[in-house]
Amino acid sequence: MFKASRIIFGLLVVVFLMAPLLVILPLGFTDSIFLNYPMPGFSLRWFRELFTADSWRRAIINSLIVGTGTTILATVLGTLAALGLRDRLLPFSGFFKTAFLLPMVVPAVVLGVGMQLLFVRLGVAYTYPGVIIAHTVLAIPFVVVNVSAALDGIDRRVERAAASLGAPPATVFWKVTLPLAIPGVLSGAVFAFATSLDEVVLTLFVAGPNQRTLARQMFSTIRENISPAIASAAFLFIVGTIILALFTLYVRAKAQKSARRG
Repeated sequence: MFKASRIIFGLLVVVFLMAPLLVILPLGFTDSIFLNYPMPGFSLRWFRELFTADSWRRAIINSLIVGTGTTILATVLGTLAALGLRDRLLPFSGFFKTAFLLPMVVPAVVLGVGMQLLFVRLGVAYTYPGVIIAHTVLAIPFVVVNVSAALDGIDRRVERAAASLGAPPATVFWKVTLPLAIPGVLSGAVFAFATSLDEVVLTLFVAGPNQRTLARQMFSTIRENISPAIASAAFLFIVGTIILALFTLYVRAKAQKSARRG
């Protein structure tokens, strides 16, 4: 009875989380100019608009540019931070771990105001580097959490064995530590990319007209003129995130299978 209750409760939670997605996704294929049910017919006109209208096409390109830059920068910095926090002899390690997670809990508006003032002084406000840096601040905690979890699962004896055989620290990292931690690194990279794609508050503060991302374009469209193109953009968002998540699960499963063979 208890097991059945847990299954039912789990299904209800899944339905609660998925219901908004199941409602909005079909509207991306409507041939109407309104977001309403029942749908009068099916059409790909709003997907064509995403790739033909200058505003939407530019927003998609900007999101890919900013998302790629954010993913690379956040993955590198987050992985290095996780490696540093792994050292148990690090003074004030608890403080540093908390500091890296602060962007996850600090309101985005507060970060946006602070970054705008700082970026104006540094001369990077309303530029691509400025937007990438702002998104990276939000994305690093996700990388740190994922990579730290992967590093915790590595047997230190494997690294010590490699070092005892004469491998320098750099070789131990590239040949032993990084291959074993790669599932966590990829998971962090996926979270970083998804965070960048979804971020709109910081973008409003630090991005200029030339850096209008897809999330910002969707936000502006909702305010100015609600269009089914928003549902089409949401469809691309969700499908792209699911594909990245499935790829990460595949890599993780493959790595675990290789580890069991080894």
